[in-house]
Amino acid sequence: MSDAEKVELRRAIGTAEERTQLESFLDFYRNTLLRKCEGLSDEQLKSHPVATSDLTLLGLIRHYAGVEQFWFEHIFANELSTWYYDAANDPDVDFHDLDGISVEEALNNFHSSIATSKRITLGHADDMVATLPHPMGYQVNLRWIYIHLIEEYARHAGHADLLRELIDGTVGY
Repeated sequence: MSDAEKVELRRAIGTAEERTQLESFLDFYRNTLLRKCEGLSDEQLKSHPVATSDLTLLGLIRHYAGVEQFWFEHIFANELSTWYYDAANDPDVDFHDLDGISVEEALNNFHSSIATSKRITLGHADDMVATLPHPMGYQVNLRWIYIHLIEEYARHAGHADLLRELIDGTVGY
């Protein structure tokens, strides 16, 4: 997409209705994570450029497949059958055992989780209350889930920026 096309898309989103804005910002951050991983080898995606942290770009991809599953499939729709990454024995499993599945499978899980999230939300109003309560016991609606995911993706996009810069010096988005 050219810079002019990006500006036009942003201009259209700037005055769009709320749901279009929420979905567009969430898609922007989903794609930002993928852009931060473009052109890197499997070893680079698995690398820990900050020695004191478990964060890796591959771990973030795996984390977000699980986040999409948790909020849309599990909490909103209560139709989750199998977790991509079972956190029963390790709550941070998405950042550990990076050799447990291939990078290709992790990316497929990420894309599949997004497709499922979009399917689940299709046709539901933003104020529709999720089927299951938030883990802390209170109810949330679909709007809250969108805003929460935008917030969480944005926070981790900053982590991805720093990881990528430390891996190969690439900056920007």
